[in-house]
Amino acid sequence: MNQIAFNNWMASTQIRIEASLARHLPIADSIPARLHEAMRYATLGGGKRIRPLLTCAAGELTGAQPDMLDSVACAVEMIHTYSLVHDDLPCMDNDALRRGRPTCHIEFDEATALLVGDSLQTQAFEILANPTLGQPANQLEMITLLAHASGSYGMAGGQAIDLASVGKALNQPELELMHALKTGALIRAAVLLGALAGQPLTPDERKNLDRFAKRAGLLFQVIDDILDCTASTATLGKTAGKDEATDKPTYVSLLGLDAARRYADDLRSEALAALSPFGERASRLTQLADFICHRQF
Repeated sequence: MNQIAFNNWMASTQIRIEASLARHLPIADSIPARLHEAMRYATLGGGKRIRPLLTCAAGELTGAQPDMLDSVACAVEMIHTYSLVHDDLPCMDNDALRRGRPTCHIEFDEATALLVGDSLQTQAFEILANPTLGQPANQLEMITLLAHASGSYGMAGGQAIDLASVGKALNQPELELMHALKTGALIRAAVLLGALAGQPLTPDERKNLDRFAKRAGLLFQVIDDILDCTASTATLGKTAGKDEATDKPTYVSLLGLDAARRYADDLRSEALAALSPFGERASRLTQLADFICHRQF
């Protein structure tokens, strides 16, 4: 698969997911209109959609139907967007810029932003619980997987560790645990949910796909840390240098910039090695791993 074909697939999938998100979100002028407007503001019109892309790529590996993948990908992206809205609040990371525009609590207000996050989270599970989505047993596994990735043993737990670690020196295992929860858990869920939307995998295949997802999640965070100190605010669409300014532990602060880049290359190699048993079936995931490793924003 050449780069042009991959770029075309990525662009067409992003457009498809954007349209699906617009359909799944409440209409902006329906009551309560301000909340619904804010939900759409926070979710639509921005972001790389890495997690939905991973969902769709994993679903292609298992032969999932596009319509089902779209719904699953929307559920994942709503959880991701809810986490961004809450992370940006003054009581958390206190940021004023997200995806190149004012954060939700700046554009609206803090109370509305809090409710936006709450509403997007519950909307995600409503999507997965839709009776038309698939077999009940499979839906239950999807719901359980996404709930676990989102809660105190996943994303929310990682954020709690992150907040408690400001100004502290973490060693590499501690830093990796934090990011395996805060960032990696939802990326892992995105991959596994996409695969669950298609034909069943063998235990060995699922183990390999899970290893890929874990390494890809860690890779994403290492690159994020590198970009935070090397890219501009205009490029990132969020405040650059925020981690250093708030004295947060990162892979760059722990390892140094050059060593962090070498570690990212190692993680990419490990992620690709986990996909090797799938051959061409995993070509989308392979190129997404490359995209994550070499992204500039």
